[in-house]
Amino acid sequence: MGNFDTGNTGFMLIATSLVMLMTPGLAFFYGGLVNRKNVLAIMIQSFVSMGWTTVLWWVCGYSLCFSGGVGSVIGNLDHAFFRGIVPSMTFSSNVMLPILVVAAYQMMFAIITPALITGAFANRVRFTAYFIFLTLWLIFVYFPFVHMVWGGGLLAQWGVLDFAGGIVVHAIAGFAALASVIYIGRRKIKEGLHSVPLVALGTGLLWFGWYGFNAGSEMRVDAITGLAFLNTDIAASFAAVVWLILAWIFEKKPKFVGLLTGAVAGLATITPCAGYVSTGWAVFIGSLSSIVCYLAITFKNRMKWDDALDVWGVHGVGGVLGTICLGLFASATVNPHGTNGLIYGGGSFFAKQTISVLGAVIYAFLFTYVVLWLINKFTSVRVSESEEDMGLDESQHGEQAYL
Repeated sequence: MGNFDTGNTGFMLIATSLVMLMTPGLAFFYGGLVNRKNVLAIMIQSFVSMGWTTVLWWVCGYSLCFSGGVGSVIGNLDHAFFRGIVPSMTFSSNVMLPILVVAAYQMMFAIITPALITGAFANRVRFTAYFIFLTLWLIFVYFPFVHMVWGGGLLAQWGVLDFAGGIVVHAIAGFAALASVIYIGRRKIKEGLHSVPLVALGTGLLWFGWYGFNAGSEMRVDAITGLAFLNTDIAASFAAVVWLILAWIFEKKPKFVGLLTGAVAGLATITPCAGYVSTGWAVFIGSLSSIVCYLAITFKNRMKWDDALDVWGVHGVGGVLGTICLGLFASATVNPHGTNGLIYGGGSFFAKQTISVLGAVIYAFLFTYVVLWLINKFTSVRVSESEEDMGLDESQHGEQAYL
């Protein structure tokens, strides 16, 4: 009780702050990618998650994620309203951190994950419908997967690993995004991005915050913390350069937005692997992420899926790819607390990773499609054509980004 490591506690408070910064970063990133009439509408969808997800986290989210029986799908309500949690408690015997610090850190992950989905249905969804969706998706998709992977639940007991959110964050959000696109349909008015500098600002904040996202997931300061930090930067950097080259080859110009998109793809893909693979494999994973995600977006365009800001192609495909790469390239020599991937003899681990991530994305896709259909029975999910033409800033919020 209260026997905390002050250095690790200080580090985790900084990491928590960095992850918090990612959600405003995402808002700027998405805000720059939409047209001038929809900037505030896409940004508020990220910022409202900062408020409402915190409310849900206090009411039931933390408890559903981190209490309950070993090997279960979701936790119980023993710690609802943070009941029974006092500041002097440690998170666990293995993590000598104040339980409140870990709760705050994990809350930041809960905030950004559903916000990722919003880029897919940009310019089309009523705020009321989104607010209901945000609530239900957290309770029935995000909280169960946190419990199963990080809360000692079913997948953790099976031996599945996810360093910082390949399954828990990116894969399920990305495939939820695809389901939302298929259900909601295409935009009537397709206008391109309005501010590349905003996209660059958002990418910079995301990249900066991602160090807390990945390195902080070690929950202490040690050699693996440094490895995760460096792998994060290496993968993002190689991915950014490879995407720039791909754009240069196929689009005849070295596109700045391409470089920025590539960086985010690399960050998403390295996330599950960051503390389990060598820097050499981080180079490979980052480079591969740009090639695979670039191809995914090309495929999406051919299928005429109107994933406005390429959430599926970057986060969904990146999260799945990173989880499978972890199954291939993890090394117990690199991280003794991890395991060996397929190329080091861990065939069963590779199978578990692959089966788990495929099951996760199927569930996230199906739940998202069904819940949007249900919400639409009570309140229209999609804005009218006239509201879309007016722009969601004005029609949904009565505000304008640029006067």
